[in-house]
Amino acid sequence: MNDDSASTCAGLEPLPLLRILQAQWTKKEIHELQEEARRGFASLSDPVEGLLVMLENCNDWRKGKKQSLAHYLVGQFNSWIKENARFRQPHQKRNTLQMRVFSLFTVVPANLLDEVVSLFEVDKADTSSLLCLIKDLCIKGKYKEAVTLSIKLNLQSQLSIEEMCIPLLHQDDMNLVKAYVDDYPELQISLLQALDSLCHPADRTGNIRRHGGKLSHLRCDKISYKVLSKLVFRLMELYGLGIELCPNVVNQHCLASFRYLLHKHFVEKTISEENLSEHIEMLIGQNTWLQGQFLNLLPKYTDVSSVQSTVARWALRMNVPQEKLSHHVVERLKQLEKEKGVELESSSREECLKEKKRNFYQLPIPTESIYFVEHLDQLKSCAARVLQAGGVVGIDTEWRPTFTAWSKARVSILQIALKDCVYLLDLPHLMKESEYPGQEHEFAQFIQSLFSDRTITKLGYAMAGDLHCLCMSYSVLKNVVQLTAGMLDLQNVHKELQRAQVPKQNCRETVDVFKSFEKGLESGSRQRQKGLSLLVQHVLGKPLDKTEQLSNWDKRPLRLQQIDYAATDAYCLLDLYDALRQDMQCFGMSCTLESHLKLKVEKRRKENKPKKIKNCKLPPPAQDTQSAPEQIALSSPVSPGDFRVICDNMLQGLGRYLRCVGVDVKVLANEDDHRMAAEIAREENRVILTCGLPYQTLRSQVGEGRCLSVNCLQKAKDQAINVLRHFNVQVTPNDLFSRCQVCNGSEYLKLSVEDMVQAVQLNNALGKAENSEAPSTESIKFPSQDKHKGPPRTDSGFPWISYYTPNCHWAERSVLNMKTLIFMSGAPLQVRTIPPGIFDKVLWFYCCTTCGKVFWEGSHIRQVFSQFQEVLHITNDSAYFQI
Repeated sequence: MNDDSASTCAGLEPLPLLRILQAQWTKKEIHELQEEARRGFASLSDPVEGLLVMLENCNDWRKGKKQSLAHYLVGQFNSWIKENARFRQPHQKRNTLQMRVFSLFTVVPANLLDEVVSLFEVDKADTSSLLCLIKDLCIKGKYKEAVTLSIKLNLQSQLSIEEMCIPLLHQDDMNLVKAYVDDYPELQISLLQALDSLCHPADRTGNIRRHGGKLSHLRCDKISYKVLSKLVFRLMELYGLGIELCPNVVNQHCLASFRYLLHKHFVEKTISEENLSEHIEMLIGQNTWLQGQFLNLLPKYTDVSSVQSTVARWALRMNVPQEKLSHHVVERLKQLEKEKGVELESSSREECLKEKKRNFYQLPIPTESIYFVEHLDQLKSCAARVLQAGGVVGIDTEWRPTFTAWSKARVSILQIALKDCVYLLDLPHLMKESEYPGQEHEFAQFIQSLFSDRTITKLGYAMAGDLHCLCMSYSVLKNVVQLTAGMLDLQNVHKELQRAQVPKQNCRETVDVFKSFEKGLESGSRQRQKGLSLLVQHVLGKPLDKTEQLSNWDKRPLRLQQIDYAATDAYCLLDLYDALRQDMQCFGMSCTLESHLKLKVEKRRKENKPKKIKNCKLPPPAQDTQSAPEQIALSSPVSPGDFRVICDNMLQGLGRYLRCVGVDVKVLANEDDHRMAAEIAREENRVILTCGLPYQTLRSQVGEGRCLSVNCLQKAKDQAINVLRHFNVQVTPNDLFSRCQVCNGSEYLKLSVEDMVQAVQLNNALGKAENSEAPSTESIKFPSQDKHKGPPRTDSGFPWISYYTPNCHWAERSVLNMKTLIFMSGAPLQVRTIPPGIFDKVLWFYCCTTCGKVFWEGSHIRQVFSQFQEVLHITNDSAYFQI
């Protein structure tokens, strides 16, 4: 700028200066505008008040947009005032501007609140005035701004959780809600209770309106029970809170389970009364309200002629007081008590067994040939027969079904069928004995030998699901069944069988069996056959009896019906294998079973198999089967640093998690069009991660395998793990936090505690301490360390954290100007984010040279290490295990 233009700024008032800047902003003269703004700020008699006047008269506040003059002025003034501390206002005059600043918050977007609060020291205003300001923002519908401001000012504990957080549910901003309560355990409890109150069965939408009418303008139909219940269970897990805080959600969840179980028993007839009784009693417990609701549901699923008897039997079983029952039910209950039982007559039981033998596949070996293995001593005789080269075994698993979101399934029975016997392995008891000294690896070695031996053909149906549940149930088996050999999944055969056109003249006997079975269904069970039962029906003529499928498999001892069902499920695989192998052409299939045999497949990659595998040609029969693994090889491993992605704006949480493990991630802004992802992917050779409808459009604009549709119903952490597995990204502990989660930068400056304290002192000397909330050096305690003992442990709980060496680019000290605390990128060093108490806990600080964010080693490393432990690759020669 020349001298003439500089003189035009001398002595300007705020409004004339604003008009000059607006003119240059309209002409997009950005370089001249920066110099003009800085000279203009210096010419104002009171720069802070002048900025406020200009902001009050800006008419281009656009929420979420950085391309506005108001946004530009705040940024430029913030940089200018840090370099010109002498222009700061005294506190007395600053206080007179507070009310004017408050009125400005009605137009300030959420992404500018931090800077405005810092510039005008709003956090030091009177608390009652700040509370009035936040409530006024809520009244005007500025919920995000109100919540963001309350978090910035630490006022959450003085505000109503319902008024602040529930409106954000309508705006799908759960991240802001979590940020609101993260540091306040009492607010976490209040949030759960508030969400639970909205799930009251009597009047859900009325609960919102009962809060003083302040939330009555919201669309209550958007808050459905299904959405709320999922949210409640997620928060329970996140904060480690118990289900007793949310009785309404729990009760509604149990009612839904009642309806499901009653439908399975009375309508589909696929659950026996014993199983129904076990599950209902477990769900109800001592809850008298649920008892009444269950008895009210019974008449809807029971024949009119037997309603009273059914209700009376269940009332007797649950010990319901007679005063809570109707007169007719009480009379029937007295009759049942005189008869002393509600069991079926023996003749009825015999007729039921005969009907099952007529209509369902039966186990061809006697019950005496079923062995229940619950001790490691018994496992030895089992292993001697099962682990024989060249053998064929059928494998299946059973676990107690879970009807509630707060309980987790655990595999209880592992069935192994041979031609003349079946072994039922009691996994909970075997795993418990495996904890004894000297027996830690006995059971795991048996499982590993079984699944890795390519000479033993293992038959199963949907084996990937069984193996996954087995791994998730017992951590000691996680690495045991990851690589399997000699597996034949009959589900793949079933899919090909369903696609094949079966000539009726070749399978006349089978078709006739279908017709006779359908007639039997008309008068008996109404269950619809699917999965393994449908395959057994197709190949062997009769389906499986699945009435014991939903049993309580954790309860001991098992009933005879459960033992027979478990053994039948595994043994039928052997009969299927023999029948299919004898004549595949009868079922319209030209290939052999051996073509479906997977000699060595990595189970964890099965569900995310690359598309190119579909076109791989199977090896000819004469080819050596040892080459089969190469025919189905996965994509080559890639390091996180070489894996580059572009995330759709619907997957911002996924992007942050991927950055945690060192992946180069770009994320579209909220206002960006989805099609920008394809442009960036082509220009920068990135993979597109998206979900929903945009996937169909985006995948046609990039190369094969360069676009992945992510399951939007999963948590962001689970999405990240699936992406890493799909693209075979090999993550090591050194990749954790090798990229900045905020800006995706990969260059850090490593500063010692002494250097950071010097930076804080310099910040205070420049007059920035009050404005930036930098810690006072008076309260800093330097860590004591002995050079011979090495660095102390941090609060992370991992002894190797002090040796943390992420795979990032380390910057030279010259990238940071220690006089101004500004990086060469133009980003200031964000010392204001450092809490005072951290200086006596860590030895090093890691500063992102791109955005200036400061990081240090703490519990967050432990959390991320735990979250991604199942995909971390740690070798024996890793530095982490040499400490």
